[in-house]
Amino acid sequence: MPIVETPSPNFNDRELPVSMIVMHYTGMVDAASAIRRLTMAGSGVSSHYLVNEDGTVLRMVDEGKRAWHAGVSYWRGITDVNSASIGIEIVNPGHEYGYRPFPDDQVAAVVRLTHEIRKRHDIPRANVVGHSDVAPARKQDPGELFPWEKLARLGDALARPENATTDPGWTDSAFLVALERFGYDIEDKLAAVVAFQRRFRPELIDGTIDGQSRAILFRLLLDREQGESR
Repeated sequence: MPIVETPSPNFNDRELPVSMIVMHYTGMVDAASAIRRLTMAGSGVSSHYLVNEDGTVLRMVDEGKRAWHAGVSYWRGITDVNSASIGIEIVNPGHEYGYRPFPDDQVAAVVRLTHEIRKRHDIPRANVVGHSDVAPARKQDPGELFPWEKLARLGDALARPENATTDPGWTDSAFLVALERFGYDIEDKLAAVVAFQRRFRPELIDGTIDGQSRAILFRLLLDREQGESR
């Protein structure tokens, strides 16, 4: 796919092989502000790619290098998420500046880019995650409006289970253990539950561990055990 080279000086060497993709929204007033910050020496932030609202894709850091997009984060035992991941920034003002749906052209570009990255690095679908998944106490991007189902339709992210009808009846503590087993950092319990709901039940993000949340997580774990959610 066409890519505009827009180099950032903010990167260093990886210490882990690539096994993840982390989705972000830029969370700034406009694309120009985000690009300026991500490519400014001394800003301390960068990403491998940025996808503009018109679908234009900018490459800022080579995939072989460690971009600085995830910050303090955790996923499935990985504490240096930057070393293990490709970061994709998606232009959107975010919750602070007027969160809005992602345009079709932008989504199409994100879907294609994600597919190509996954093929190159053989990344499991379960490791295509949002910033809020890896840093639930700090972040909420790419947010509840991000169309994960479009990635899932092509096999490039986990879908929300359609057959999540069995409530295992876990206690709240057992749910959190299961959530940790799935991959989340549960140090901030409420934040972890909210992040899970934002990803897998975006129509109701209340932090309450209810039967539907338990059923969704139970099905996801069952699918993983059966080898269906790699």
